Amino acid sequence: MKPVKVLLVEDNDADVDLTRETFEASRLNVDLTVASDGVEAIEILTRRGVGGGDGRPDLILLDLNLPKVDGRQVLVAIKDDFDLKKIPVVVLTSSDAESDVLASYQLGANCFITKPGDLKAFQNVVQALEGFWFAVATLPTGAAEMT
Repeated sequence: MKPVKVLLVEDNDADVDLTRETFEASRLNVDLTVASDGVEAIEILTRRGVGGGDGRPDLILLDLNLPKVDGRQVLVAIKDDFDLKKIPVVVLTSSDAESDVLASYQLGANCFITKPGDLKAFQNVVQALEGFWFAVATLPTGAAEMT
């Protein structure tokens, strides 16, 4: 089975570890790349950074509150790029502010999820994302290679 490529843009090590563990327990073959700030995320997506040579992700999980370049700016960079805008972006953040929800959708996010504080609930969210984006939703064929 071809691996599903996910880019996780997250600066919280605990959330990175929990997401990685949840995907490792998955029935899917998930190839997870992690960017710890917005600059690294953009470098990976534009194939200038670490891991960029492995192809574009099939899904991006994006935190809003990031060092260097915040998630809103990363979202703008993704959705303003002809090649990158095809990639679904799920905002996965600790914010539940209505202004963040509205801004994320206005900037082109495909989904907005507030991270639950509970460990099991967080795992359930990651599993639900996996189930929806890779078992229910139809993504463009070869989305990761479409450039």
